[in-house]
Amino acid sequence: MDTQLLSKTAAAMVAKGKGILAADESSGTCESRFRAVGVPCTEENRRAYRGLLFTTPGIERFISGVILYDETIRQKTDDGVPFAEYLAGKGIVPGIKVDKGAKPLALCPGEKVTEGLDGLRERLAEYFKLGARFAKWRAVIAIGAGLPTHACLYANAHALARYAALCQEASIVPIIEPEVLLDGAHSVERCEEVTEATLRATYAALAAYNVAVEHVILKASMVVSGKDHPRQAGVEEVAERTVRVLKRTVPAAQPGIVFLSGGQSDIAATAHLNAMAAMKGLPWPLTFSYSRALQNAALQTWRGEAANVAAAQKAFYHRAHMNALAAQGKWKPELEKQAA
Repeated sequence: MDTQLLSKTAAAMVAKGKGILAADESSGTCESRFRAVGVPCTEENRRAYRGLLFTTPGIERFISGVILYDETIRQKTDDGVPFAEYLAGKGIVPGIKVDKGAKPLALCPGEKVTEGLDGLRERLAEYFKLGARFAKWRAVIAIGAGLPTHACLYANAHALARYAALCQEASIVPIIEPEVLLDGAHSVERCEEVTEATLRATYAALAAYNVAVEHVILKASMVVSGKDHPRQAGVEEVAERTVRVLKRTVPAAQPGIVFLSGGQSDIAATAHLNAMAAMKGLPWPLTFSYSRALQNAALQTWRGEAANVAAAQKAFYHRAHMNALAAQGKWKPELEKQAA
């Protein structure tokens, strides 16, 4: 375990005014997104689309790291340069998704546990050779009648901790992502309760497995109303509740926190991040690790056409710029109108 490399990587991932692009969608997720814009989900189209994002001129101003998928870390640019090598050459840290997806949790109807620990030590060693310097593991926590159960929180927290320990052993910074799902009719108050319980369980497990929080990045859910709840919490309320939970649960020694957008609209994800980052006295930097909220405009513009690449890159650059401003509490809605 190279603690100096871990510290250097973690600091770079949460550098001021930058955030992480989550480009680790599985082939299944890509297929649904590509289908929506009429693009066949072939390996070559996935490579071309990821290449479009990665080669956007100047994107290193706003993007500190990119989470890759197993297929993607083995692919190359049009010029034959491996994606991980290309990104590192721009000062962007390459990362890798290593979990094998959420599967039904035995004896817990409606709940899931993330799998992928078998063989992980060996996979991490290979990914390190391929250029990855951080990894990501996502757990999903559903809110519903009687959910989440203690068993679900416990199982996912311990999987996250075992994954994180293996990452640090391999000199790879772990991103832990215990996502509290937006789906449901629960209130924002209930989301706050569940988010706090989830994070308490996660950090207790990290301590139990000797994981150094100084070399961990949390990819956190925002505390929002369930998407089917009649009262949707406003921007300031979301920011206040989210930061309150984080201050209660996340050690100050942690290098930083990145947020997932979790089904929010592009603008909502930016506005929520901005409101939190503008708060005073935070013990850690807050920034973004968005997938759809960074990529949606680019994908809608590209639609599989080479003639649209430049316009799609412009759309991606704009969203990255807006969120980089939000990570510093400097975003304003009128900046979106100016760019329209």
